[in-house]
Amino acid sequence: MSVLSVPPLPTNARRSGAIPALLAVIVFIAAMFAVLITMDNGLTFAPLWTSLAFPALAISPFLVLRLQVSGKVKAFLVLIILLVLMPVLGIRDNFYFTLATQIGIFAAMALGLNIVVGFAGLLDLGYVAFFAVGAYLWGIFTSQTDNFIKVAGLTAPAWMFYLFLFGAVGVAALAGILLGLPVLRLRGDYLAIVTLGFGEMVRILFKNLDHPINITNGTSGLDGLASPPIPQFVFDATDQAVKAFHLDVTNSQVLTYQIFFYLLVLALCGLAIGVAGRLDNSPIGRAWTAIREDETAALAMGIPLVRMKLLAFAVGASFAGAMGVVFAAKFKSLTPDAFDFNQSIFILAIVIVGGMGSIRGVLLGAIVVSLLNLQILQSLSSVINNLKNQNVVIPVINFAFKDWPNQLAVENYQRFVFGLLLIVIVLFRPAGILPANRRKLELAERMGKEVPPLPPDLADVPPDPSLSQSGDGHAA
Repeated sequence: MSVLSVPPLPTNARRSGAIPALLAVIVFIAAMFAVLITMDNGLTFAPLWTSLAFPALAISPFLVLRLQVSGKVKAFLVLIILLVLMPVLGIRDNFYFTLATQIGIFAAMALGLNIVVGFAGLLDLGYVAFFAVGAYLWGIFTSQTDNFIKVAGLTAPAWMFYLFLFGAVGVAALAGILLGLPVLRLRGDYLAIVTLGFGEMVRILFKNLDHPINITNGTSGLDGLASPPIPQFVFDATDQAVKAFHLDVTNSQVLTYQIFFYLLVLALCGLAIGVAGRLDNSPIGRAWTAIREDETAALAMGIPLVRMKLLAFAVGASFAGAMGVVFAAKFKSLTPDAFDFNQSIFILAIVIVGGMGSIRGVLLGAIVVSLLNLQILQSLSSVINNLKNQNVVIPVINFAFKDWPNQLAVENYQRFVFGLLLIVIVLFRPAGILPANRRKLELAERMGKEVPPLPPDLADVPPDPSLSQSGDGHAA
C-alpha cells in the first residue's frame, strides 16, 4: 500500500474520547475565567496567579481546535472565548483589553512577516519600517502637534480613519516593493543586512523630518492623534449597560473605545488569517515554497522569481501598514524610538517561536512571546515589589526581600529571557511550537527520520500553468 493511500481511521475510533476531552477543555476554560474574574488584585501573589491564568485562557482556543469534534462546536467555543469571556475580563480590568489588543496587533504583523520569512524564505530584519509607515501616515495627518500639515490646515478628519486604513495597505505595499527591488539578487546574510539597513533608514528619516519643514516633529514625536468616530448610540448603549449591570466603570467612553479597538483588531486578525491561509494553499504559496527551498530549481521550473519575491514583500508589508494605523489611533502618540530594531526582532521571535510557515503557530507564538513581555515578567516584578514592601523574610535561608538588589530586577532581563527562549526553541523545537506540516516533513527528511504521510493539502497538488513562465515570459 502506498504512503498516500493509508486508509483513515473510522469516525468512531477517532472520536471515542471526544466528549470527555470536550468537557475537560470546557471545565479548564471555566476554571481559568473564574480565577481571573474573582481574583483580588490587592493580594500579594495576585499578579502571579493572573499571569498564569490569563495565558492559559489565551491559549485555550488552540486546545479547542485540537478537539475531535465538529467544526461548528469548535467555532462556537472559540467565539465564546473571544467575544464573551475576554470582553467581560476587559470590563472588569481594562488591562486585559489593552493586553489582548496588543497581542492582536503583534499577531497580525507576525502573520505578515511569516509570509516573507516563513513562506518565501526571505529574511527581513527591517519589518518594523512598514509598521512605522502606517503609523506615521495616520499621525502626520491627524496630530494636534504644530507640524506642517496642521499649520497648513490639511489635517484629515477623524472619519477618514477607514480610508487611511486601506490607504496604509497600499502605501506599505509600495514601500515593500521599493525594499524588494534592490535585494532581488541577495540571499541569506546579505539580504538580512540590507533589510536591517532599510528599517534603520526609515526610523532615522522619521526622526529627522522636523527640519527644514516640520513634518514628524523629530524626536519629540506626534501627540493628540485622532481616534476613529463611533456613533453616539454606541456610547449611549454602553452607558445603559454600565448602569444596568452596576459595573465599576469610571468612564464609559473610554470603555467603548477599548471594546471598539479590541473588536477591530480581532476582525483584522481574522482577515489576515484568511488572506494568509488562501495564499499558502494557492499556486502563489507553492511558488514561494519553491523559492524558499531552492531559488535555482524554482527558476528552472519556470517560477518568476522577481514577481513572486516582490509580491511577498508587498503582501507582508501591507499587514504591518494597516496595523500601524490602528496602533497610532489607539495610543494617540508616536515617537521614532517605538520603531527601532528591537521591534523587528520581537516580531521575528514570534514567527520563530511559533513556527515559520505555520499560521496557527504564528498566532500561538504571538500569544506566548507577547504575554512573556507584557505580563509575565512584569507580574514577577510586581510580586517581588510586594514582598519587599511587606518585608517578607524566607525563614530557611533567612533572606529578606527588602535586600533584593536592584540589579536583579526582573524587568532588566527581558532581552535575556527572549534570547534564552529562542535558544531553547531552536534546540528542542527547531520547527517551532506549532510547526507547519511542510516544515515537519522537511525536518524529518533532513534528520533521516521516517517521513510521515503527506496531508491532503500537500498530496497530489496539480501544477499551475499560470506560474509556468520563465523570467522572460516564455513557457519553461
